[in-house]
Amino acid sequence: MKKNIYRLLLVISILFAYQTTALAQYVLLEADKQYELYNYNKAIDLYELAYKKKPTLHAAERLGQAYSYQSNYRQAESWYAIAAGMSNTNPENVLQYAKALQQNSKYAEAKVQYQKYGELNKTVDTKRQNLWMLSCDSAGFWMKNPTKVTITNEKILNTAQSDWGATVYGNSIVFSSDRGNTSADKVSGNRPFLKFDGAKKPDRTVYGWTGNHYLRLYEKDANLDSVFSFNLNANTDYHVGPACFSKDRNEVFFTLSKIPEKPVYVNGKLATVNLGIYSSKKGADGKWTSPVPFKYNKVDDYSVGDPFITADGNSLYFVSNMPNGRGGTDIYVCQRTAAGDWGLPVNLKEINTEGNERTPVLDHENNLYFSTDGRIGMGGLDIFKTQLLPGKIAEPKNLGYPTNSPQDDFTYLKTSPLTGYFTSNRPGGLGSDDIYSFKELQNFALKLTGRVFDSARKQPLVNAIVTLSKINGQTFKVQTDETGDFRFNLDKESDYNLTGEKTNYRADVASFTTINLTVSTEIKKDLYLERIELEKAIKIENIYYDFDKSNIRPDAAVELDKLVKIMKDNPTIWIELGSHTDSRGNDQYNQWLSQRRANSAVQYIIDRGIGKNRITAKGYGESKLLNHCSNGVQCSESAHQLNRRTEFKIVKQ
Repeated sequence: MKKNIYRLLLVISILFAYQTTALAQYVLLEADKQYELYNYNKAIDLYELAYKKKPTLHAAERLGQAYSYQSNYRQAESWYAIAAGMSNTNPENVLQYAKALQQNSKYAEAKVQYQKYGELNKTVDTKRQNLWMLSCDSAGFWMKNPTKVTITNEKILNTAQSDWGATVYGNSIVFSSDRGNTSADKVSGNRPFLKFDGAKKPDRTVYGWTGNHYLRLYEKDANLDSVFSFNLNANTDYHVGPACFSKDRNEVFFTLSKIPEKPVYVNGKLATVNLGIYSSKKGADGKWTSPVPFKYNKVDDYSVGDPFITADGNSLYFVSNMPNGRGGTDIYVCQRTAAGDWGLPVNLKEINTEGNERTPVLDHENNLYFSTDGRIGMGGLDIFKTQLLPGKIAEPKNLGYPTNSPQDDFTYLKTSPLTGYFTSNRPGGLGSDDIYSFKELQNFALKLTGRVFDSARKQPLVNAIVTLSKINGQTFKVQTDETGDFRFNLDKESDYNLTGEKTNYRADVASFTTINLTVSTEIKKDLYLERIELEKAIKIENIYYDFDKSNIRPDAAVELDKLVKIMKDNPTIWIELGSHTDSRGNDQYNQWLSQRRANSAVQYIIDRGIGKNRITAKGYGESKLLNHCSNGVQCSESAHQLNRRTEFKIVKQ
């Protein structure tokens, strides 16, 4: 009989394993379909589900790619670390891991991975590798020597979605956003193209790349507290913006996505619709005319976007990935002819690189501000300044930290000699891309010093990342030095949050204030990081259930809330939450009861905003007793209580 039961259990086990593998493969195929359509929001959920069922290199690297495209750099780093560490990995995953580390300010670790990539890929261009390495060194220097500038998140303009490209229009600020506040805006994202198959055009409600609506133009009047749609009928269901205006405010140029009547399909592949520039003029009735396409649009072949019209209205700067450029998107300029037409695009070869140049803006002193990822920078797009001199262009200069960050920084616009706006998707904002204002020549009054330690060994941690966030203000980051020390300048009368992070460690957080402190005060704050050990059971204290019940009691909720905080402070970790019973009662019933309790605890955590793919419920019943109190053994109540416990273990970091 026992032999027959064993054989039956073996067959069930094999069938379950087969079904799990088949399901994982099906989910993976569905994820690939969404990924190829650039529906990254859906693809991520499916890839995570597939990886949870069966860890594969394909799922890990696709998750790294998808999160990178969504500018979620912490998640991208986590998944590229997994992909790069697999035995059959592609060297490209090591490169992407290095870039993700760089975008998360982990410059010392990024340099190691860039070096490793060079060892794995002997064909890598030495010039490019040196650029990556020098960028890591320069970024570390800039972070320790920040410029005197105050940066403020313009919360009245920003949402949880993407808000970017602020420009001045009379007493108003006009910008682009995928917030989708009105029924007319039911359609998101800031990417250079749309992709779709022959049977179905892109969703007119949601942009799959971001999961948001489509970009529209919005306006904020200086005399009003609200943001409203800019009154321009762009005649498209898809992306609109950003925009720029002529000096007299009677002509507007903007970027737009419009699907042609007959999209070009090549060999059955997805159709690609690139961006184009359009313009409109204000009529005598104050209304904008129907958009007119720019002479050099060619949406089936390449993108044209990021327009900027000069004050005299005679020069139009823009970016494009048209053929014969230096690489990626380049900056071009066209001159308006006497007949009102546009002359041939001229490539600004002195500025452009093999990377991507974006958002050119010219000020009244012929200083050209633009962004690029092709020069020595902090990571992503960095803002540079150059001067257009007679017959030549000055060498571009990086604006440094904190104007630039390890993420994307672009659309830099000066509204006065000391103030202006720019866009960044740096952490700490309200959404993906946020609009920030800046003010130069801000002096600092107070100082913060501290050290980051390994909490168990009490040893200083080198190259930990410390983030200083001013409440309702700007954020600074710095790497700890060889002694684990860090230091920041502080503003008076301000509240701050402080976070310490390092690869393979759980974050530590602290808060403090400079309110009512004198300028001679130096604040000291140390941080203690706990090393992550995968698959190590960590007991959650005081998780009790009523007899034969699985509902979460108030005292248990207090402890589970602590776990919720851990997962929010460490957004890349996945955990298994396990529930255990003592040995009293039927073995199978205990197994079911523990599973119900684990399910209940997991649902409690999911209901508080933790993604369902990040946590798994596991009921162990009485299979993992901590003492000798097994079936039939007489034990005290306290001894049985030791076995009735809830634990969690980190299964992915």
